[in-house]
Amino acid sequence: MTSTPENTAGTAASTTADPSASTVPDGAAVVAEAEAVTEAEGIAVQAMAATAATYPVAPGYRLNVRSGPSSRSSLVRQLPYGARVAIRCQRNGERVSGPYGTNDIWDCIAPGQYVSDTYVRTGSDGFVAPRCAN
Repeated sequence: MTSTPENTAGTAASTTADPSASTVPDGAAVVAEAEAVTEAEGIAVQAMAATAATYPVAPGYRLNVRSGPSSRSSLVRQLPYGARVAIRCQRNGERVSGPYGTNDIWDCIAPGQYVSDTYVRTGSDGFVAPRCAN
């Protein structure tokens, strides 16, 4: 009895991997994925910054916002009763007494906008944010 060789060409073709359809990503795909992850992490960091801690202004006060860290600096605006502030950075300035003590710390709440830390309940007598650059 003779056996005939089985034709496996069709099967072999279906199981042999096509080098152009590799499941291992090429360098460009890896870089693109890393950039997407980095971008997503950056967005997450920005979201955390946007939801950073805010601190309440002392009850019963409409707090003056000044252009610099001094009560002699020009008035920019006034915060309403019950306001909360996000502190971008802090710097030393005029020594002020308020409901939360006496010190010379001023909180920058926006570019060119400062409030005395003695009117903001930070839970600390010292700095709670980075020092302002200028």
